[in-house]
Formats: sequence, C-alpha cells, structure tokens
Amino acid sequence: MDEYLGYVGLAARLLREAGASLGEEVEVGRGGLVFRGFLMARYEYGQPGVIVLKMANGYNIGVRVDEATRVVKLSELRPPAFNPPPPPSPKESLPRVSIISTGGTIASRIDYRTGGVRPALSAADLASIVPEIAEVANISAEILMQVYSENLTPSHWTEMASRVDQLIRAGFDGVVIAHGTDTMGYTAAALSFALRKTPIPVVLVGAQRSSDRPSSDAATNLITAVEVASRAPFGEVVVCMHGWHSDDIIHIHRGTRVVKTHTSSRDAFQSVNDNPLAVKTADGLKMLTSQYHRRNGEGYEYQPKFDDRAMLVKFYPGMKPEALAVVVERLNLRGVILEGTGLGHVASSFIPLLKQFNDSGLFVGMTSQCRHGRVNMNVYDNGRDLLRAGVVPLDDMVAETALVKLMWVLARLGENAQPEQVRELMLTNLCGEIGGRTQPQRKLLDSY
Repeated sequence: MDEYLGYVGLAARLLREAGASLGEEVEVGRGGLVFRGFLMARYEYGQPGVIVLKMANGYNIGVRVDEATRVVKLSELRPPAFNPPPPPSPKESLPRVSIISTGGTIASRIDYRTGGVRPALSAADLASIVPEIAEVANISAEILMQVYSENLTPSHWTEMASRVDQLIRAGFDGVVIAHGTDTMGYTAAALSFALRKTPIPVVLVGAQRSSDRPSSDAATNLITAVEVASRAPFGEVVVCMHGWHSDDIIHIHRGTRVVKTHTSSRDAFQSVNDNPLAVKTADGLKMLTSQYHRRNGEGYEYQPKFDDRAMLVKFYPGMKPEALAVVVERLNLRGVILEGTGLGHVASSFIPLLKQFNDSGLFVGMTSQCRHGRVNMNVYDNGRDLLRAGVVPLDDMVAETALVKLMWVLARLGENAQPEQVRELMLTNLCGEIGGRTQPQRKLLDSY
C-alpha cells in the first residue's frame, strides 16, 4: 500500500504530490471548504483517508479526502522537535537535590504517531524546562532507567534504593524520583523499607498528564517535590502529587500509606488510613502530623533486598481454594497476602488449605478490600476460624504495602526464617505502615 509520512492510499498520494512534510503549513480544500493548518503525523490507529492538521487555535482536526480534494503547501517549516534549554547555573548557597528519572508520564511527551504518550524526556530535560526549581536547589539530574511503571519488578526497587543510598552517602540534601503513577505506591513502600529512617527526604513524583499538555500537572508536582526534598523537616520516603483538581494544593503522602485511587484525575493519590504527612499551599509547606522521622535523624538502615516469592490475592465470591493451592505450589511461594472482604474474611472452604499452608511454614496475612478501616477477625465465627488456621491479621495495613513488606521481610530473614519471625516482623510498625486514626479526606481538605 502506498505510504507517505505515515499516511496511506489517497491521502499519501495527495501529500506527496504537494511536496508537504510534517510541521509545514498546508491548505486542504474539500467540497467548497478550505482548511489551513500545520501537517501532523497520522495516528497509527487513525482512519486511513484523513489528513490531520493543527489549527492556529491549537486544536487538531481531521479532514477526510476524496479525489476532488486539493492539497497545497503554503510554507516550509522544520518538523516539530523538542529542544530543551540549557540547564540553569548552580548557586552555591542552595541545597543539593538529585532528580532521578525512571520513566512515566512526567518524563513523557505526546506521540503524534499513536496519539498516546511515550518516554521522551530525561531528568536533565525536566530540570531545564522547569526553571523555577533552579531558585530552590542546585539540581543534579540523571536517567536511572526508562521503564513504564507496570513493567517494574522488585529488582528495579533494589536498583533505585542502591542509587539513592549512594546519593545519601554523597551528601545530597534530598532526592526526587520521577516515576510512573500506576505503581508508584508499590515503589514508595519498597523504598520506605529499603531506606528506613533515611536522613533526607526521598520524594517520588509523577504526573497524570504529560508535560506538553496544557493541563499537565508535571511542572507543579516537580517544583513542589524539589522544595520538599530540599527543605522539608522530615527524613522519609514520600509521594508528592496534587491533592485537588487545581494547582493550589499538593499533598505529600507517607510512602507506606499512599494509593492511586483514580485512573486519570489530578488528585488520584490518597493516604489510606492516615492523613498526608504534609500539604503544600500558597502559604508554604505545612506538616499535618508531628509523628515523623526527622531530617538528619539517627538510625538509617539500608536493606534493599526483596524476595518475590510472595503474592497478593484478591478473594471473590465463588473463588476456588484449589486455584490458590496450584499457584502456591507452582511458584514455590513463601507467603501470601489475602485481600479479604470486610473485616478480613474469605470463604470457609479456604480454611483447611490455609491451615496446611500454616503447618508447612508458609505465611498468610490478611488485609481488607475496603480502602479504609482495619482488619478485625474476632467479630465473626469465620474470622475466628481463620485465626485458628494461622492467618495473621495485618491491622490497617494497605494491601499493596503488605505485599511489599512481606517480600522485604522474607529477604531480610532469609531462607531459614521461622514462621514466628516472619509474623513478628510483619506485625511490627517499621515505617508508619500500621496503626493510627484518620479523619475523612473531605474534612482534611476543608481544614486548609
């Protein structure tokens, strides 16, 4: 099939005859109407008989072509390209902050071939196109990896922790990690355990909309993340994202409590069973609790290993115990986190299997599918039977955090870990992942 600049068939022939290239201004006449704009690449999954133009008002339109359509090139321009400005000069009086890029929407741009977004910006690019951060800190930027967050594994968490540990020992005042939002909560939990009682803020930041969209939250989130990394009074792993639809409230969430609760909204991230650690408004950074590890505090522990022989399993009505048994055996799992109903329940048909797991030394922890509240397996008969079978209730721990913690605990204790050792460590509050009370999120927003 005839192809030209991604276009096929008649559209390709008309553009070739006009000598038009991407980014050049063209005029497309059809049926008495004339459309003028800059030629854009055809979307990979777009209709073949359509030419895409970017109009002067910034909107894209598609013009369906036929044999009577006329295409005229009006001017020659360079194809669209991203050329970041040079990074700002450092100022000796400012704190030193490292920005590490791992991928995600905050380090992406629109791909006009597909209409989606793709990794395109380095951490250095981010630093150079958001000049405001040069007034906050001296920035050192690097690309550690370029991975969509759904493709991250525990080995990537270890790699991130290792690099952050190096930066801590090199004397940086804070670290910002640009990360995809989809699994940011998992990474935040992992780094919270791997870098316990970190002496500096380690701030994960992302964007729900890429940096070249008018509605992007990338710049605001990044500026706040650098401010937190350079000046916040705490030394913890946190997530910095919009707390509301507008740009005037940014929440800083503790890494073991944060969950992405919306697919696309700017305020997608919430602290579960806890309030955010802090909030940034026009008045500055405000701490929302006094319970946090202080910057430059003592007790830093670097333990970056994870054992991936653990699984998070969501119970559903009609689920067969045999399915769980097969997975545990085939994957040679050492532990399972159950996401049960309500106060922490699964069907009573699971009880014999879970007792077998317990007798064999396999850890089974119980969390709840409910986003808020705590597990209490003493209320109903079924819960008490599960307790007798050896299932460990994990209080108000977020299910995703429980999985990450179990991986970390299994790696820390090693192959010869005793069940009681795993249980004891899982029930120990190490990084703010267990305990506490919270007020409703809406009431929290109304308080500032």
